[in-house]
Amino acid sequence: MFLGEYLHTFDPKNRVSIPSKFRKELGRVVVVTRGLDHCLYIYSRKEWEKQAKVYATEVNGSAARRGLARLFLAGSFEAEVDQSGRVLIPENLKSFASIGEKAVIAGVADRVEVWEEAAWKKYTEAIERDAEAFAEKIGE
Repeated sequence: MFLGEYLHTFDPKNRVSIPSKFRKELGRVVVVTRGLDHCLYIYSRKEWEKQAKVYATEVNGSAARRGLARLFLAGSFEAEVDQSGRVLIPENLKSFASIGEKAVIAGVADRVEVWEEAAWKKYTEAIERDAEAFAEKIGE
């Protein structure tokens, strides 16, 4: 399970270091794809295969289901984690998430998320502010 958040800097070749705590579980080959809330998702290959099967069943469903399936499947990119623990993030995915030089790498259960630093801060501040209301709504 992936937990925690880390601030990392991209190198000039669009590579970012994966926190060492995440590397073993992710493995040598990962899948990077567009995520919700304009972040990127990184899955281990094994976990991606599970997710992709679910999305694949949706490609002929309702417009909303097709849209999400296309977002995740067509936007995916397979990458190797190099000897230094870095992974290449393609420019189109980096652009999707509005990521510049720095990114927050966050562990979120079965995946790792990559966020533009200011977007992560804004998002987490809003969640922290509204956490009690969310908890009540979920509890209903």
